[in-house]
Amino acid sequence: QVVLVESGGGLVQAGGSLRLSCAASGRTFSDYHMGWFRQAAGKEREFVAAISRKGITTSYADSVKGRFTISRDNAKNTLYLQMDSLKPEDTAVYYCTADASYWVYGSSSDIPDYWGQGTQVTVSS
Repeated sequence: QVVLVESGGGLVQAGGSLRLSCAASGRTFSDYHMGWFRQAAGKEREFVAAISRKGITTSYADSVKGRFTISRDNAKNTLYLQMDSLKPEDTAVYYCTADASYWVYGSSSDIPDYWGQGTQVTVSS
């Protein structure tokens, strides 16, 4: 299993930047693909970005492509989401996730096995 602990959320003005971090249990960290989801108040959960076990492959939702960057440091057992050019519509709770299969990050019917507690990101206009 893997345990995920998130940090880095907060309040930022439109056009600003935030970096989210996710610390994971280390024993089998490199065995898991990882990704970020978000859920805005009153809206459905949506996929944001994913990264493969060694960081070779990345995927992004169209809504964040070119603005967000997902990365990982397996030596530090940490996942990151760098968010630039933030917009009010990016306001949501952001969740760190992990799964043994990369396919769940491109699936409309499945979700990752492991989830963090979520961290609030609020972007003011």
